[in-house]
Amino acid sequence: MEVIARPKGGSIDKMAEKVFFKSIELIGGLKKLIEYRNLTWLPSLAEAAYVLVLKNEAFKTYAEIARELGITEQTAKNIATADEEEVKKYLGGELERPKEHIAGGLAKLAYRELKQSGALEEEEVVIRQHEIEVLDIDWAVHVLARLKGIDFPAKKDELEAKLEGLVIKGRDIKEILGKLEYPIKNPADLLHQIKLALA
Repeated sequence: MEVIARPKGGSIDKMAEKVFFKSIELIGGLKKLIEYRNLTWLPSLAEAAYVLVLKNEAFKTYAEIARELGITEQTAKNIATADEEEVKKYLGGELERPKEHIAGGLAKLAYRELKQSGALEEEEVVIRQHEIEVLDIDWAVHVLARLKGIDFPAKKDELEAKLEGLVIKGRDIKEILGKLEYPIKNPADLLHQIKLALA
């Protein structure tokens, strides 16, 4: 029987959420992502948050992380070893585009800040729910969170399986997906088409 120690800070999911939302905060918030048309960073940030928590809190190997998240070992390693200082310079406009994994570096900055302040171990996750609702993109966060493991371009049946049971603004996801044009090129295309279908 395999016994897996629970991380000191509690649930892996809660800790990854903290890293994810702290990463968004470090960028300047969801509004900043929208201004720069970088909503496509959300799935990468979610993935990076999980990689860092699994590596540093659950002490998983790159192979274990890759299997659990449906990514390659190299991607897991790139995220975990990204130079956060290079990414910080990129976000500050000092560098063009670093060779580093941007979401990985950003998540590392967020993880380090949470760990140093002790906030990673706190039970409650402080989410800027009001900011998400005001921008009318709370549904986008839920959609992106469920896309883990989907390869793009994606077909309707793949998306229906991943998004099953989701209700956006009172409408079932199957109804919404029925109005989209396939194949869906990438997560940004999916969000854009859903937004148009909701209008």
